[in-house]
Amino acid sequence: MPHRAVARLREVLPPPVSGGDSIDWQEIQRTTGLTLPVDYREFVESYGGGEIDEYLSISTPPVPGSAYGDLLDRTDPALSHPEHLLALLPGSELPSLLPFADSASSDVAFWLCEGAPDDWPVAIFRRQTPYGMNRWTVFDGGMASFCVAVLTGKVNPFSERLSAEDRHEFLTWRRV
Repeated sequence: MPHRAVARLREVLPPPVSGGDSIDWQEIQRTTGLTLPVDYREFVESYGGGEIDEYLSISTPPVPGSAYGDLLDRTDPALSHPEHLLALLPGSELPSLLPFADSASSDVAFWLCEGAPDDWPVAIFRRQTPYGMNRWTVFDGGMASFCVAVLTGKVNPFSERLSAEDRHEFLTWRRV
């Protein structure tokens, strides 16, 4: 049964005709100890690595030939200043962060990896903010729900606003 948020995302953002990427999720879990959220796995299988509206790049686990297959190797300088993110979260410890998307403005979307993977919220580090504003935003939902909210204009966590028009395009790495 398709994930509800991914089904909604398909309505807003049609998947590429070429399909997504084939990933051995059990092998990833076995070799890294990491289980990724169901909505993300379904997204990768439907869309693969690539860009939404030539603005938001989505990373995947390694795929031969894909420039977007860096999910498991990523680090980000935003992690050197997590204190502002910590102020938005309950508790006094920062959970592990795993970056899965970047904007053309160099903003980064991370999972807050705490608890069950399907419950991981999204934290966005915005590179360009007015003076005194927090660079971090937390979205209480998964990756697919986050993408739907961004594409429909319900949230604007990036340095530039994505169009909330009815037509959006996903450019797979095979076409970029």
